[in-house]
Amino acid sequence: MEKIKISIRRDFSPTPGPRYIHEGKFSGEFFRQQVLYPSVSEAIEKNIPFEVDLDGTAGYGTSFLEESFGGLIRIHSLPYEKIMSLMSLISIEEDYLLDDVSEYLKDAYEESKK
Repeated sequence: MEKIKISIRRDFSPTPGPRYIHEGKFSGEFFRQQVLYPSVSEAIEKNIPFEVDLDGTAGYGTSFLEESFGGLIRIHSLPYEKIMSLMSLISIEEDYLLDDVSEYLKDAYEESKK
């Protein structure tokens, strides 16, 4: 089965940066716009799974991950249920990130319903 695979280290940067583009290099906003959103949109359009590998980087700020993943819903209005049903996250190095990303998506979804 076809699957879209994203590795933040390989496809973006081994050193993820701040939340916004204006705050510095390799921001969550830039990652979302250039890598994550196009891939997730394609996965949703084709109804195929997508995988995001979080391993191999120097670490993440909360703001990077929230902007990247929460922004899919908050900025791009992608459907929460579809993201959750098609997405698989990989983080062997820091497995708590799996819950963190899921929470950022859920929070953005809850906020979008208000």
